[in-house]
Amino acid sequence: MANKVFLIGNLTKDVELSATPGGISVAKFTLAVNRPYKNQDGERDVDFINIVAWRELGERCSQYLSKGKKACVIGSLQIRKYEADDGGMRYIAEINAAEVEFLTPKSEDYGEPAPPPAERREQTSMPMKKKTAELIEDENLPF
Repeated sequence: MANKVFLIGNLTKDVELSATPGGISVAKFTLAVNRPYKNQDGERDVDFINIVAWRELGERCSQYLSKGKKACVIGSLQIRKYEADDGGMRYIAEINAAEVEFLTPKSEDYGEPAPPPAERREQTSMPMKKKTAELIEDENLPF
């Protein structure tokens, strides 16, 4: 059985980028993720989930993500334990990121309002009929 987690949320603070003694980049940030149901008061509870991204992925996260930005993280849950100063064992749950997709539209990065979803679809993709027609017309297909 695989250990795979998909999360979508907003960063609670800017990404912290550092390096191990061996020079490997590591980025850490926290994602605020809404629960899919409402509590007794009719409000959605929020979970704050620690994310760790290594090497180039961590560097890209540090470059393009900041507090408030929306991201999708795909990775695995890992539980670490350590001995605290008082001698007791402490456990930390975090997501080891394998993929991070930046979901905040680029136009919002610069203070410009994002276009409505219908306009974004028109700008980023061609209609399905046109794509299908182009595929059918291609006579260089190997079959």
